[in-house]
Amino acid sequence: MATLKASFLLKTLDSDVAGDVLSDLERRGSGAIHVIMGPMFSGKSTSLLRRIKSEISDGRSVAMLKSSKDTRYAKDSVVTHDGIGFPCWALPDLMSFPEKFGQDAYNKLDVIGIDEAQFFGDLYEFCCKVADDDGKTVIVAGLDGDYLRRSFGAVLDIIPIADSVTKLTARCEVCGHKAFFTLRKNCDTRTELIGGADVYMPVCRKHYITNHIKASKKVFEDSDKARPESCVAATI
Repeated sequence: MATLKASFLLKTLDSDVAGDVLSDLERRGSGAIHVIMGPMFSGKSTSLLRRIKSEISDGRSVAMLKSSKDTRYAKDSVVTHDGIGFPCWALPDLMSFPEKFGQDAYNKLDVIGIDEAQFFGDLYEFCCKVADDDGKTVIVAGLDGDYLRRSFGAVLDIIPIADSVTKLTARCEVCGHKAFFTLRKNCDTRTELIGGADVYMPVCRKHYITNHIKASKKVFEDSDKARPESCVAATI
């Protein structure tokens, strides 16, 4: 019955408008969301770029996005820790992308890649719109936890709406075993502290617990003094 009603309504519309409506109906719900997560230095950006390049090879139209907060290697490129780069749009938020990119150009996109996704507060809203309403594929790469092993941003929020979730691991800088966590090397307590190997290191559970406890004690001991440069240098 609903299909008959829709067909009847479309017949009463201008042919161009009817074509747009049919296109929207066919596209709606045909998208996908894929999540790549893990600690720092686990190859998230590398995996994202590999997937994006594969989509391009298959003839799909692609756009890459990242947070404008991340200026470590380049302002307008997603760059891995190994120096491999790919042009991108650096944005303060995601929902403004269709307008900034141009609605016509946005409509032609098949795939959108998002790097450093933990920095986008509107990640959940954007992924729902792009995949559910616009029928596009979204590939999201980001940290699942911060240096305190707490949920970071909205990356974990999109797991219930994701088609696939890939959890990557790094290699512990202390013992060489699999690293699931990110350890901060200094005593800065801000949640968002953008940095590379100078600020963070991947560690296994054992060396996260060992160094984090010692680092926490160091913070309390120096709370009335100047902040030390490193909390973990002497503990590893």
